[in-house]
Amino acid sequence: MFIQTEATPNPATLKFLPGRILNTGAAVDCPSPEAAAALSPLAERLFQLDGVTGVMIGGDAISVTKAEDAVWEVLKLQVMGLLVEHLSRGHQVLSPAATAMVTGTDDDSVGGRVKRLIETRVRPAVARDGGDIVFDRFDEGIVYLRMKGACAGCPSATVTLKNGVEAMLKAYVPEVLAVRQVP
Repeated sequence: MFIQTEATPNPATLKFLPGRILNTGAAVDCPSPEAAAALSPLAERLFQLDGVTGVMIGGDAISVTKAEDAVWEVLKLQVMGLLVEHLSRGHQVLSPAATAMVTGTDDDSVGGRVKRLIETRVRPAVARDGGDIVFDRFDEGIVYLRMKGACAGCPSATVTLKNGVEAMLKAYVPEVLAVRQVP
């Protein structure tokens, strides 16, 4: 198995591409070992590597975030070795709980329309950089979004939200006044 890597706009996050589909649903974000234990046996194992602080499993990529003091030259090889071993042995990537998570998008409310745009236009673009943006809620003209994977803590996340996502949402959904990030 050959695993490629790609840099992301967030220098603390690296994207690993194993050349196969890992997840057919929404990206699964594991920002802690506890979340990983509930959602992904693979992420749970990655958190056992010294220096891993976050894991997000998208359709065909795994974004791994490292601690500030960790060195990619060392950690990258450890992550790749673990991925090759885990995937080539056919071990489970996602737990049944994560596989069962479904995002409904047939709601025609303002929030439903915003959610559909996030799912179909924003998330695929952001996933190319190893991140994810998830709709939290729509309240009094404000869209609240959660940044995950490489987007969480990325220096350009605010610019992406304001200049990209907010502008697009305002163009398609006139009820949108602003976009805000939530932790």
